[in-house]
Amino acid sequence: MLKFLVIAAACFILYKLLTNDRKKKVEVKKNNDEQMAKEGVLVKDPVCGTYVSKDSDIRIKDGEQVRCFCSYECRDKYLKMIKE
Repeated sequence: MLKFLVIAAACFILYKLLTNDRKKKVEVKKNNDEQMAKEGVLVKDPVCGTYVSKDSDIRIKDGEQVRCFCSYECRDKYLKMIKE
């Protein structure tokens, strides 16, 4: 019985360490993306909010602004939104 409790505790501690590390990586990436957006390297996709490179291949010119998208699906959704 004691052996089972020790193994369960070790598994729980390992699980907590791994999930905390994953959360930290997501937070660091988000902060890095926001910093790059402030510097003008990345722009925010107007549909889903993902940060994409300013030199993205998927973009359209909307008046004087150039909109960059993460995918063709987001671009198509945006085009449908502005037509309505």
